[in-house]
Amino acid sequence: MPPVRRRGATSKNPPIFSHEFVIQNHADIVSCLAMLILVGLMFQVTSPLSSVFVTMQYNVTTNVSTEGDTSEEADEDVEEVTSYHSGPKDICSVFFYLLIAVVLHAVVQEYLLDKLNRKLHLSKTKHSKFNESGQLIVFYIFSILWAVDIMIKEGYLNNLSHLWDGYPHALLSFRLKFYFITQIAYWLHSFPELYFQKIKREEMDDRIKFAAFYLAFIVSAYVVNLTRLAILCLVLHYLAEMTFHLARILYFSDYLDISKPCFKLWFVFFLAARACIVILTVHTVWFGLGRLPNQEFDLAAGNFNTAFFRIVILAAVCLFQGWVLFDFLTFQIKRQKEQSANHTITTKKSKGLHSTPTSPKKEKAKKEEGKVVNHDSPQNGGMRTRSKGKKK
Repeated sequence: MPPVRRRGATSKNPPIFSHEFVIQNHADIVSCLAMLILVGLMFQVTSPLSSVFVTMQYNVTTNVSTEGDTSEEADEDVEEVTSYHSGPKDICSVFFYLLIAVVLHAVVQEYLLDKLNRKLHLSKTKHSKFNESGQLIVFYIFSILWAVDIMIKEGYLNNLSHLWDGYPHALLSFRLKFYFITQIAYWLHSFPELYFQKIKREEMDDRIKFAAFYLAFIVSAYVVNLTRLAILCLVLHYLAEMTFHLARILYFSDYLDISKPCFKLWFVFFLAARACIVILTVHTVWFGLGRLPNQEFDLAAGNFNTAFFRIVILAAVCLFQGWVLFDFLTFQIKRQKEQSANHTITTKKSKGLHSTPTSPKKEKAKKEEGKVVNHDSPQNGGMRTRSKGKKK
């Protein structure tokens, strides 16, 4: 793969170990570090260490019988299933896939978004927002399709009782654990990207805030073994957010006829996602888990099904959804004020263009006044004094 050069990089090479050198070549540096970990898998000495970063840890193999057969051929119907649970070594996996996320971020920026930016000629503020929306659209589409595929294969969509039956869901399939590891890694990579992309301080607060909330939600669901509920809520939330960023991309690209319906669709999706997430959480955590017989806290088994934890989870989810809804309403009010201000400006300009024309007599009077003013100017005044002197 050719080296990924950051946008706006000059031909002059900055000093090594300087900030500009790291920013311009961060994709190459990170890809070399990831390749170093992968090369470690090829050698027997470093393979155990490298596998901690690359492969999923804490695997448990169980024998599952496919048929309820008690005959002599029952051994043929036994299938070995490998499951995974969480643990401290997952931090190493998150670190490795964080490096992969940084490289993919640079690839999307260089080969897709920068080419579009050159055609659109956006301002610096719009340029930053365009890049943010473009990156998030790619991530949301990938995450939604992957999550839907997991839910179909795991059977979560067949019956909602799968969201709480058999809790604690401490043992995860490979695809489900890998999904949550990559989700955590992506939102963690948002923090170094603020430095690599030279994001302004005015924009940092919102990005840090949203990335921190995503991490708190995903990590908490992963730790307390509510991954089935979390993946469904993420699909609903990502679908609404993807619609918003798609509408913003179309708005910056001057496709206003398409962006307006997309913003209206985002309005519907956003409110529907908030309601569905709250309803699913209440139904799963309060009613579903509340009916289960195991109501005792057991850290070793990963059981957090107690009244205290259920109240904390419900309060956290409801407060977060309320905060997101409040931010949404303030955004809509600010947007309406801007539209009304722009409308008043355009109406004033249109009134100025359609003002009544002056009569011909007034135009002649203005021309004569202009001639008088020209004769009274300093240059002409000097000529008049000289002519008077000649007459004398």
